[in-house]
Amino acid sequence: MKKQKSPCIDLCNFSGPNSWCLGCARTRPECSQWKKMKPYDRNRIEKELQKRMNQIKKTT
Repeated sequence: MKKQKSPCIDLCNFSGPNSWCLGCARTRPECSQWKKMKPYDRNRIEKELQKRMNQIKKTT
């Protein structure tokens, strides 16, 4: 099975709304647990990330 790449873009700044990273829109726990997550959980989060990024853009 192919490994899923992390959405991290090395811009770790957790001052966004809901403490989301301004670079990838994940929370600190999501970032720290990413490698240990099951593919289902990663897919679920990735679907949510675009919505989060849109919210971040609206507030900045």
